[in-house]
Amino acid sequence: MGGIAARLAGAKVFGYDIDDRKQAAELAAALGGLKGPLMKVAQLLSTIPDAIPPEYATELAQLQADAPPMGWAFVKRRMMAELGPGWQQRFAAFDKVPAAAASLGQVHRASALDGAPLACKLQYPDMASAVEADLSQLAVLFSVHRRMQPAIDTRQIAEEIGARVREELDYRREACHIAVYREILKDEPRIRVPRVEPDLSTGRLLTMSWLEGKPLLAYRDHPLANRNRLAEVMFHAWWHPFSHFGVIHGDPHLGNYTVFEEDGAPQGINLLDYGCIRIFPPAFVAGVIELYRGLLEEDEARTVAAYESWGFRGLTRELIDTLNIWARFIYGPLLTDRVRSIAEGVSPAQYGRKEAFRVHQALKRLGPVTVPREFVFMDRAAIGLGGVFLHLRAELNFFRLFNEQIDNFDMATVQSRQKNVLRAAGIDD
Repeated sequence: MGGIAARLAGAKVFGYDIDDRKQAAELAAALGGLKGPLMKVAQLLSTIPDAIPPEYATELAQLQADAPPMGWAFVKRRMMAELGPGWQQRFAAFDKVPAAAASLGQVHRASALDGAPLACKLQYPDMASAVEADLSQLAVLFSVHRRMQPAIDTRQIAEEIGARVREELDYRREACHIAVYREILKDEPRIRVPRVEPDLSTGRLLTMSWLEGKPLLAYRDHPLANRNRLAEVMFHAWWHPFSHFGVIHGDPHLGNYTVFEEDGAPQGINLLDYGCIRIFPPAFVAGVIELYRGLLEEDEARTVAAYESWGFRGLTRELIDTLNIWARFIYGPLLTDRVRSIAEGVSPAQYGRKEAFRVHQALKRLGPVTVPREFVFMDRAAIGLGGVFLHLRAELNFFRLFNEQIDNFDMATVQSRQKNVLRAAGIDD
């Protein structure tokens, strides 16, 4: 990262050209082999217009949070550090080979003493120091980019990323997030949330019930009715917690969901990962809904008031028009009362790229614009969710699905619901 930052700075100061595509490919190749948060951060940045140069966004968007697993000797040491020397006697079985490995830890399948299947999520060692080191590297890249006449001021983005990635290290907090989602979705049989085993969990080990399921992409070639059912459940899993409780799952990565079946047919989804959960002030939720209604009714005053409620300042005519490009892209499928795909003729990898480029070009003339920090994970989640719908080739009436979620919206009611569910889960936010 330091070398890349130096080359970018040199190009700016001395006026020579560098091959951005080559630099971006080298960066993606380096990050793809890392354990740690920087790979996750890179994927996030790729969805924000002009947070990083477009060549870098294209390459970084292709990174997958799937690192090589650590071996059995490591697992034994880590489990002993978390549960003590007799840890193996607390399980009826514990698989030596992990079922999944990602940027911050790996998951092992196990069995409780009563035979119940378990998932043990074990954090890699020294992740706290790795997080701080990686965030420092990110700050260097942001600092250089700010000197290159960017369209977006990245300071609030950096603060938000730092706060959320540090949260992901705290598995006790993730256990609280699971409790929140179990309460929110307790009456929704199409969505399954794991149960935490507190006696087998610590700040760096999270033991949950194992949810059996198949990968979401295994259903890409299923009949349209099956694909639509899964997309509709995904829509509910994301928008219901947000519109009713001000909570979102900020990382709709395909690996964070599996599909459960009944009688040989897909019935619903398992939600597997709760590290990247964002809790919003109810006023922000109200702003999201107000912007939607402003765009739907072509009410400019309502649209501007929504932007201002989020923290945008100095809204000129040009800036409002530019923000509306992105808003109409995000809200577009929700604005027409008809059955449609999330986007026509667009691949999942390219979803949002054209609109992001248009915003980038326009903001270059107006910027730098300070983006409120709440948008970081809102954007990431919206792009990721749209990508899931594209993978499934779903055709739904997104207008009706969305309006069902915001019908009778009341900010005071959301505030009360949020306060109660967070208190019950042990979260102080």
